Amino acid sequence: MMVSMQAGILGTSLVMWQQGLATPGDITFVLAMFFVLQGYLRNVGQDIRNLQRAVNDMEELVLLDKMPLGIEDKPNSKPIKIVEGEIVFDRVAFQYGAHPTPLYEDFSVTIKPGERVGLVGHSGSGKTTFVKLIQRLYDVNAGEIRIDGQDIAEAKQSSLRGQIAIVQQEPILFHRTLAENIAYSRPKATRREIEQAAKQASAHDFIMRLPKGYETMVGERGVKLSGGERQRVAIARAFLADAPVLILDEATSSLDSESEVQIQQAMERLMNGRTTLVIAHRLSTVRALDRLLVFDKGNIVEEGDHQALSRLNNGIYRRLFERQALELTKGLVA
Repeated sequence: MMVSMQAGILGTSLVMWQQGLATPGDITFVLAMFFVLQGYLRNVGQDIRNLQRAVNDMEELVLLDKMPLGIEDKPNSKPIKIVEGEIVFDRVAFQYGAHPTPLYEDFSVTIKPGERVGLVGHSGSGKTTFVKLIQRLYDVNAGEIRIDGQDIAEAKQSSLRGQIAIVQQEPILFHRTLAENIAYSRPKATRREIEQAAKQASAHDFIMRLPKGYETMVGERGVKLSGGERQRVAIARAFLADAPVLILDEATSSLDSESEVQIQQAMERLMNGRTTLVIAHRLSTVRALDRLLVFDKGNIVEEGDHQALSRLNNGIYRRLFERQALELTKGLVA
């Protein structure tokens, strides 16, 4: 349309100039006004395009807001109060959506207050589902999950998750300062409390070496930090949260040996006095725990500490441990 308008104006101007109805100054003025108008029309087109894009985004947000919650608090739910941290699965049955077979059937286990428990098994054996059910990311089909004698299905989700600290394999950091990222677990924490948590997580020293210290922006998803540094920030969050229940989900599986040693020392301090669940494929991280639960197809098939399970003939834990030891030996030889 703009090209057609420009050709029409130029052609008309030339015809009028030949007929003596327009001077070169008139033609110059008309073309100048056209270019000004063209700029405004281009801006209008961009504004219309941006408006349409914004409307489309708003429509998606409205649809998202209208989606029903997967798990909703019950009408008379109350905040849960966790002090000791005893976790009881009482005859629990659970099945994922349209999956043909249930993962858990008549599943019962008790984790004592302050006990450090490792969850071991092949992928898909039920380890991650175990900790998801504790956080009530899903509701059980039958039975109860109780923490300190309180059925979590009757509790408010926000109060339950606020008393469970989690350190994940890939911690989620935001493009904010290190202080704000650590305070994510307790936004009203003071700077002194943030720094104390960082010291306990062995993160204070590397933070102070940065140009802006705790005011350093970490980049989207923490891209400016190494894997070990991101993990120590996540552990500092857990220290600051000071929750009675702690979940460590593959917290050292993607780290080098030197970083793993430092982080394991920080995790030892973090686990002290807390009921702790540790999911680990790298079995070196669970050897010193109080008890190991070996999962297979939604059942606990072996239970005990490292020494007891490593002596079981044809045991799943023993096979996993021997396989990892063999792979480590081959790596050292190579």
